[in-house]
Amino acid sequence: MRPPPAFAERLIAWQRRAGRHDLPWQGTRDPYRVWLSEIMLQQTQVATVRDYYARFLQRFPDVFALAQAPLDDVMALWSGLGYYSRARNLHRCARVVIGDHGGQFPTNALALQELPGIGASTAAAIAAFCFGERVSIADGNVRRVLTRLLAYGEDLAQTKAVRELEQLAQALLPDAPSAPDMVAYTQGLMDLGATVCTRARPLCGECPMQDICRGHALGEVGRFPLKTRKTARRFERWWLLLQVHAGQVWLERRPSNGIWAQLYAPPVHGSEAALLASLAPGTQATPGEPVKHALTHRELQLLPWWVHSPEVPVTTGTGGAWVPLSKALALGLPAPVRLLLQPLADQPLPQ
Repeated sequence: MRPPPAFAERLIAWQRRAGRHDLPWQGTRDPYRVWLSEIMLQQTQVATVRDYYARFLQRFPDVFALAQAPLDDVMALWSGLGYYSRARNLHRCARVVIGDHGGQFPTNALALQELPGIGASTAAAIAAFCFGERVSIADGNVRRVLTRLLAYGEDLAQTKAVRELEQLAQALLPDAPSAPDMVAYTQGLMDLGATVCTRARPLCGECPMQDICRGHALGEVGRFPLKTRKTARRFERWWLLLQVHAGQVWLERRPSNGIWAQLYAPPVHGSEAALLASLAPGTQATPGEPVKHALTHRELQLLPWWVHSPEVPVTTGTGGAWVPLSKALALGLPAPVRLLLQPLADQPLPQ
């Protein structure tokens, strides 16, 4: 499959003229800052990432500060951003960069992929933005742009098709680009996918590639990309036991696996009966309003039960600790747990 003519040159010119230039992580060749932004932007919107990125840099201005910080501090700052394995890998990666690389990130995509939590597309972005390497990113947005541009109809549920598309992406790169050209090209791919060649209602009339886009020529832009295998969404109910006493809440650290891995949360039970059976004799619990929590492949319904007691209630579950509400809200909490606890910090606890 031959690449469309002058794609790279058009993309570079378009990005410099009409692309995004106000993102807080642009204009730097510091691999720490680029890496941080790329990890945060995985499956997360730019508008959400902006504030987290600023707070993270204020607390951890460089890879040394991040590596030296306790994991709990990292998880606390990440709280609410979701996909918490990213935060755990971020911390692990910082320590590897310090311990194995003297605090310096590798300067090419292949070596960057050896670091924890850095996949091929993230490695390519760091290498292109920071070191001018001639390598193409290939995240979900870019795959959508390229499959439409090339009318590439192979099934991206198949590894073979993904690898072939990555090879096609490499073939589209500019010849002998300067470092600034690689920055504009890489950012241009991101900008085109994010602002023009969107998943729904693409703005083909504003696209600089309209006349060379094979998907548009076929009148079938919406058919690309093709991916037949989809992960089925699961629906689950979790019962949360929220015990409060004298301005404190009972929290436990979650196991190292699962969607809330290593975060702090109230005891979680798989049924109402199991929750009630965990209470000490005579303890009264009151059900609260259910909370919906949507994840990529899972739909959670959280069913909180409250225990407000002048005496310290005791559960029969695993170890935990009483944490003052002011400190609890500074921990790494799942977003819906934070929403449940926040009102308690703003008003007296019921007795």
